[in-house]
Amino acid sequence: MTNDTSFYSQSLNREMKFQKYGYAGKPILVFPSSGGSSYEFADFGMIDACQSFIDRGLLQFYTADSYDNDSWLNLGLSGHEKVEAHARYEAYILHELIPYIAYDSQWYGKIAVTGCSMGAFHAINFALRHPDVFDLTIAMSGVYDARFFTGEFGDDLAVYYQSPLDYLPHTHDAWYLDQYRLVAVGQGAWEGPHIVDTRKLEHVFQEKGIPGWFDYWGPDVAHDWPWWQKQLPYFLTALANQGII
Repeated sequence: MTNDTSFYSQSLNREMKFQKYGYAGKPILVFPSSGGSSYEFADFGMIDACQSFIDRGLLQFYTADSYDNDSWLNLGLSGHEKVEAHARYEAYILHELIPYIAYDSQWYGKIAVTGCSMGAFHAINFALRHPDVFDLTIAMSGVYDARFFTGEFGDDLAVYYQSPLDYLPHTHDAWYLDQYRLVAVGQGAWEGPHIVDTRKLEHVFQEKGIPGWFDYWGPDVAHDWPWWQKQLPYFLTALANQGII
């Protein structure tokens, strides 16, 4: 079942679309790739790839619209201004979209989050910063250092606190850390910086004892939708078998 929905965001001062796929089960919020729309996940075959989890009532997918072109990807903004713009998107997600998802899905516990490429950056960043909302993260082929978008940011704490590879090593509260994260990356075309950041993130997870699964796929696995179509149902099957979803 698909539900094409939008409402006016007070945080962003614009109409924001999102899609729903599913009728029962744990909600999973999907962040699109760089500048992508809420239709992207379905358009690139990801919903079809995960249809069995929808049909069995295990998951309800809510696919969000991006705000990246107005924040992280806006070349006319400084790093600090990019983060200020992203903070408005964060407010939209947390205070407008998530409450709607809870009401619509009738699921009032923590939810899952996923994304590919830049969507993976958002998935990890939101999950690490807001463990009161998210308890399961599946991040595929992301970068996790805000410098990728801002360049060097010096002592700007606003950027620091949106850069997982910067703030996570200095996070010690178990409440933030004791959630389950799954991070995947291929080792083929266009995955170079994503492999580097994934290994750095894995090192921090290991040092801090954070529960996670890091999976490195082979040199034939490119930074592209056909591979993410294979990865996500593979991981969801493993999580279903473990009773996590």
